[in-house]
Amino acid sequence: MKSLQLLKILFFGPRVTESEKKIMDFPQDAVFEEVGRQVAEVVKNLYGGRSLRIRAVDGGSSNAEEIELTALNNAYYDIDRFGLSFVASPRHADLLFVTGPITRNLETAVRTTYEAAPQPCLVVAIGDGACDGGIWKDSYAVVGGVDKVIPVDIRIPGDPPTPTEILRGVLQALKQQKTN
Repeated sequence: MKSLQLLKILFFGPRVTESEKKIMDFPQDAVFEEVGRQVAEVVKNLYGGRSLRIRAVDGGSSNAEEIELTALNNAYYDIDRFGLSFVASPRHADLLFVTGPITRNLETAVRTTYEAAPQPCLVVAIGDGACDGGIWKDSYAVVGGVDKVIPVDIRIPGDPPTPTEILRGVLQALKQQKTN
């Protein structure tokens, strides 16, 4: 008898999801949308309709930057619609995102990843740690910022930078590549 009551509640009980109208009224970040539109235009011109492929490399971060990179792929930000996609292999990457200060343990891995990527490959240092070593720069375990190991094209400071700031950095890197 109890299981029948439970089934009634599960199937015919109150709705727990949001209404469609409420979801549609959720405000989009206008700045993010505008930067994304600009990125999509540049990607289309530079890569002839295919997407810009990004490989993310962790050089020893606190993981805050990776959370923001993950947010770029969620349903709210959805960078795929702007022609950007993450790839699993550096051999397929047009752009490397490097996060965190480069630790001595990961120095070789970061360098190997960069060498495996087809050249020219843009390198974007994401976060204070990647830009200059951050609060860890004087640590015995840290080599320093990404530029101590591989060449860096764009630095996006922040602890961590927001998805909008990251997308702006991508736009800056692409515009820089376009002029070269």
